[in-house]
Amino acid sequence: MDVTVKFLGGAGSVTGSKYLIDLGEFEFLVDCGLFQGRRELRERNWDKFPMPLEQLEAVVITHAHMDHVGYLPRLVKQGFKGPIYCTEASSELIKILLLDSGKLQEEEAEFARKKGYSRHDNPQPLYTVEDAEAVFPLLVPKAFDQAFEIHPKVKVTYFHAGHILGAAITKILIKGSSQEKKLVFSGDLGRFHDPLLFPPTLIPKADILWIESTYGDRIAPKVKPEEELGSAIRDTFDRGGLVIIPSFAVGRTQLVLYYLFKLMEKGKIPKVPIFLDSPMAIDATKLYLDFSTDHQLTAALEEDQHPFNHRQLRYFQKQEQSMSLNEYRGNAIIVSASGMATGGRVLHHLHHHLPHERNGVIFVGFQAEGTRGRRLVEGEKYITIYGNQVPVNAKVYQIDGLSAHADQEELMEWAEGFTERPKMTFIIHGEEKSAEVLADKLKNELSWNTTIPNYLESVVLFEGI
Repeated sequence: MDVTVKFLGGAGSVTGSKYLIDLGEFEFLVDCGLFQGRRELRERNWDKFPMPLEQLEAVVITHAHMDHVGYLPRLVKQGFKGPIYCTEASSELIKILLLDSGKLQEEEAEFARKKGYSRHDNPQPLYTVEDAEAVFPLLVPKAFDQAFEIHPKVKVTYFHAGHILGAAITKILIKGSSQEKKLVFSGDLGRFHDPLLFPPTLIPKADILWIESTYGDRIAPKVKPEEELGSAIRDTFDRGGLVIIPSFAVGRTQLVLYYLFKLMEKGKIPKVPIFLDSPMAIDATKLYLDFSTDHQLTAALEEDQHPFNHRQLRYFQKQEQSMSLNEYRGNAIIVSASGMATGGRVLHHLHHHLPHERNGVIFVGFQAEGTRGRRLVEGEKYITIYGNQVPVNAKVYQIDGLSAHADQEELMEWAEGFTERPKMTFIIHGEEKSAEVLADKLKNELSWNTTIPNYLESVVLFEGI
């Protein structure tokens, strides 16, 4: 039996993760993500899937971020009918994220149609809410640390990866006629000292390894993240402004809420209203209570002493509540999606509050090339929102210390957990520089055989096993 991989995404880019594993008699996909960022990347989402979908028999998901699951509705819409395996928490998060994504894409297509700022005469959403809902019956939730079979010759085990609730390092055991081989996908690795999530599990052996490289060329600042966050908030409040925090609804928002609560309890920032203005983030936050064994934050804290349930925190589900913040004046904190300012309710807040010098916008993580977030942190003076050129007079801050991604040192620490060198290591899910730096470091310090794959490249992993 020969085993090959085809890189359908997450190769040469930090989004669109999709890895097609072909055993000849059985083909399955690891992750099924959307491309985000530059237009030429986003346009790949509209391409026809590059194989007949009746040949694709299963999908194995590492975690629920859109760049790993956001293509699932397109896959199902084109004819995929097989099982989609994921962890239990990921199953619930996938439902939340895909529903929200379908709704946003419908709204943005309609808005573009009304305002006429699309280059298409009749702009269409990539997929709809109905398309998203078609994914749900195919989800097959699985527990951590328990092997399960997806084919008589293929077993999968999920291990804690940190990063977000339910995120998993994925070990795939392939049994050939003469030998067994281990494939390990890091997924996205979290921080080793995250206050909410468990550290990434160390895996002793892998024949072939896929390791993410989002922060492969960066080392996180050696300061407490809450101190940077507190400083930016105090600076904005001293100008009489309000703070807008574009934040990913899953993972990053919960970490931000945790630090905001700590800062207020310690008296490092005043106790002002915190508006969580993202239905998806609100739903995701509740899952931390439902899956209390998947993270380190106890759900048994007393009322008003819980980072997700206290007097200053206000959950804004309805659009009318969100719109009421457009004219808000004075000190307050708005936490809203999306984290790279590519869509969602945060665009309304940026549209109304960016022109005012008193306000502050705090980005709390990586901003991919081509996104509004990247352009804002790079200092552009005007930004296009809803077809309008919006002046950027508010002060823009960026805090890398709040990232949910392992930095270079932590990626190396995880790699050093292998007791044997993998025979081949693919450096994936990173921009060109970060992938190259991590590949060289693994090669020079650990003597690993590293490869940076290209988009749509196919590689033979094993012959005649």
